Amino acid sequence: MQAQDDVRVTVRVEKMLKENAEILFNRLGMNMSVAFNVFLRKAVDEQAIPFTVGLKSSEIARKYSPDEITASFQNMVAEDISSYMYDGHPIARYNPDADKAYFADTNSVAKYTDDSE
Repeated sequence: MQAQDDVRVTVRVEKMLKENAEILFNRLGMNMSVAFNVFLRKAVDEQAIPFTVGLKSSEIARKYSPDEITASFQNMVAEDISSYMYDGHPIARYNPDADKAYFADTNSVAKYTDDSE
């Protein structure tokens, strides 16, 4: 549900960055809009960018290509999810079509957060 004083913001990002961000945010149980609002609220609360911004390049960026970093990140996320589910823990997910968060159990059965059961 959209509040009356909400506004639409359009942002351009690289396709792969958006896809990787969606994977992460989905894992955290939120969508891009919620994540962007979290970032903006944190920036306003701190009156600063809520992480260090500098000119020093990272060691990782010098050793690996963006595609290698992306592939490694995606593999780590997949392994983490598999391990967590193997241990019997549900995984938080987001269904953009239903605009709802849910938990996927070890059998991949979706339990929506607003279900009354």
